[in-house]
Amino acid sequence: MAEQTVLIVDDEPDIRELLEITLGRMGLETVAVGTLESARSALAERGYHLCLTDMRLPDGDGLDLVDHINRDYPGTPVAVITAHGNMDAAVKALKSGAFDFVAKPVELEDLRSLVTQALRLEPAGEHRASDTGTRLIGQSPAIETLRTRIAKVARSQAPVVISGESGSGKELVARLIHEQGPRAERPFVPVNCGAIPRELMESEFFGHRRGAFTGANSDRDGLFAAAHGGTLFLDEVVELPPDMQVKLLRAIQEKRIRPVGATSEQPIDARIVCATHADLEQAVRDGRFREDLFYRIHVIALRVPPLRERGGDIATIADHIVGRLAEEYQAGAVTLTQDAFEALAAYPFPGNVRELENILERALTLVDGNRISAEDLQLAPGGGGGGATNGMPAGDISEPSSHATPTAATSIDDQIEDNQRRLLTESLERNRWNRTASAQELGLTYRQLRYRLKKLGID
Repeated sequence: MAEQTVLIVDDEPDIRELLEITLGRMGLETVAVGTLESARSALAERGYHLCLTDMRLPDGDGLDLVDHINRDYPGTPVAVITAHGNMDAAVKALKSGAFDFVAKPVELEDLRSLVTQALRLEPAGEHRASDTGTRLIGQSPAIETLRTRIAKVARSQAPVVISGESGSGKELVARLIHEQGPRAERPFVPVNCGAIPRELMESEFFGHRRGAFTGANSDRDGLFAAAHGGTLFLDEVVELPPDMQVKLLRAIQEKRIRPVGATSEQPIDARIVCATHADLEQAVRDGRFREDLFYRIHVIALRVPPLRERGGDIATIADHIVGRLAEEYQAGAVTLTQDAFEALAAYPFPGNVRELENILERALTLVDGNRISAEDLQLAPGGGGGGATNGMPAGDISEPSSHATPTAATSIDDQIEDNQRRLLTESLERNRWNRTASAQELGLTYRQLRYRLKKLGID
């Protein structure tokens, strides 16, 4: 394999020497120059696997070089070296297309991590095949544009904010960015910011040391440590309370965290990808979200289109989901009738892809035979809910009264689920966990039994 070469652009001889020595010890060939003009000449003479450039050069701005490389040498990632604390310059560079940044005085561990990540990038236009089996399905213009943007964003380490309605696939987009980038072999750690109790939030994110608080009986790593080398996906980031927003901002800027009860900080290396269904800019205007954190995470913005904007993709997605569910439920070949496709095309899908999946799973469970018709879909007029309550089949005894108050409905739903869970578990125990026998005993098809077991979390 040919030796990988890095172009170093900095007008300070000491910095150039430090970078050359460090990269040389990593087995890399280096070419070091001190001006923008000499950097352009060096780029014209040969190819490079990475360019490291200072932001301030005697004859120009490092951003000019970032623009030049992105335009004329798009296969070469470029990282910038910024003055300590100058986050505005770093963010500006990332928005301009820089792969990443490192601040002066250069921490060698941070530098080596950045270089390693950059050299893992696939050539422009190519990306790793995902092993998750999940993909953005469809050929609508909206999804083609999103797919192209994902491939481009994956070649950067810049923070990303993914916006879109609930159920539209924001986490899938985040996973694809991770899988197509240089961190693909490292962890992808998703967390719903609205699901963590406020009093546990700092410990969950940063970890804690034994004895830090009552119940801290041992050291525990947090989410940042779990995502080290990979990607930390913060879903519904707008739900973070103000004090946690301050701590998150510092962690992102300094690339350091201090576990609760610790006396020293530890370095972190995680790409931050956030998602929200809310208007983050409006949250800033309302004072619910810090403006400085907004500008730090909102370097790259991606919008996931709702299902109703994806036209003919609905039929393709429906076919894919039914095929996957049929395999999961061992139902053989299951197809949708023409009137089912027409009904889906006319439905607004307020719950987006997640709602489509729930509708099809319910239909597959209840249908007699292997053809799903429009009637089997049980679509609610005008959308919203898809004709099911709590993920159970429409018309099931679990459906609560529409006149119940939210609190009462929740209580009734919980009781019904507890009763169903008890009945199913008792039947399975009587039949020594033979699902076929339990289905016959309960008057259910095997599909219906599996559906209920899945929804109720019975394994």
